[in-house]
Amino acid sequence: MNVSMSKPVLIILHQEHSTPGRIGRLLTERGLALDIRRPRCGDPLPETLEEHAGVAIFGGPMSANDHDDYVKQEIEWTEVPLREQKPFFGICLGAQILARALGAKVDFHPQGLVEVGYYPLRATEAGKKLFEWPDHVYQWHREGFDLPADAVLLAEGDTFRNQAFQYGRAAFAFQFHSELTHQMMCRWTTRGHARLELPNARPRADHFDGRLVHDAKTRLWLEKFLDLWSGIAKKESREAKDFSQNAKGFADCEPTSP
Repeated sequence: MNVSMSKPVLIILHQEHSTPGRIGRLLTERGLALDIRRPRCGDPLPETLEEHAGVAIFGGPMSANDHDDYVKQEIEWTEVPLREQKPFFGICLGAQILARALGAKVDFHPQGLVEVGYYPLRATEAGKKLFEWPDHVYQWHREGFDLPADAVLLAEGDTFRNQAFQYGRAAFAFQFHSELTHQMMCRWTTRGHARLELPNARPRADHFDGRLVHDAKTRLWLEKFLDLWSGIAKKESREAKDFSQNAKGFADCEPTSP
């Protein structure tokens, strides 16, 4: 495991006991420290990401359309990484928050369908240029997002068409849960068992069967994506450090007053 020498990644979670799961471990293995914050529990969000390599916003049971102060705050705050062109990674609710911040609609399926369990995924031509994608991914959501203006659709599904998009060079949004661990699946399908009764949800047994069949491909995809994303984050950190050092050097060379 690499020792982190880079600025940390800001991790935004939405419940007291939530974790970044597999993504947190893989970012750490890539030499990136984690700064975990929970705005719902009162943690502040930084006014700038100068001290962070990037940001990842995870999912939660709330909606990007909720009127809670912390939800509105996160949507408005997303302007910070977009303005500073910092690497951004949104998962489920995090993807919907990015979509809302970019002016796109987040809403329920017109027939009231949900995605809870494993569902097919198809990469677009733009997505195929990045890496190979899994053909099924794990979902846990009732709402989906429209594609924001100027965003590039990377992957699509059957029930909710828009599954992944890229905005600019370094902002990515994914409706599905690549961070999922076996322990998380056990917890979600137990505590959130009511969602298994919603229209189009998969039975609980199918979740575990699907993991045996599909998770290896999801993990391989996530490894490739995080290689790409963490590479951008580390490059941003190095460039910022080089700029800071150069600026200091210029200042040191300034003539002193007579």
